[in-house]
Amino acid sequence: MAILNILQYPDPRLHKVAEPVRQFDASLKRLIADMADTMYDAPGVGLAATQVDVHLRVLVADISDRHDQLMVFVNPEILEGTGESPLEEGCLSVPGVYERVARFEHIRGRAQDADGKFFDFEAGGLLSVCLQHEMDHLQGRVFVDYLSRLKQSRIAAKLRKLQREAG
Repeated sequence: MAILNILQYPDPRLHKVAEPVRQFDASLKRLIADMADTMYDAPGVGLAATQVDVHLRVLVADISDRHDQLMVFVNPEILEGTGESPLEEGCLSVPGVYERVARFEHIRGRAQDADGKFFDFEAGGLLSVCLQHEMDHLQGRVFVDYLSRLKQSRIAAKLRKLQREAG
């Protein structure tokens, strides 16, 4: 499969709202496989299609230690959330930045698999935070959007500097 280019904050394409998936075909399965390869290569625990400049409601996640439990969520939605997570989060589109954002500790939701079959899911802890984070990407939100304007400006400046230095 292919390793896709991950958009870097503050790229405006990260703020584009993803469209629902309507066709469950070979191109969707190829996108999912490429996203999984990209996430594992990065390495990360989650990746939304928006981050690779594909604006469809698709995300992949794998919080396992051995990176061998890929989960695929197409057209995901949260139906219920409870509690508040104490976890910090990072993002493949915002490398080197970790902050705590208000997230539910436990969520219950519904999504489709790569074949279009609906399934219900429940998640707590890291998986809950990961899924909420990736679903935000599908809504055109990056986790730094929850931070103060000052922190956002500093993060954007830091990342621009790192990109210039990388060439």
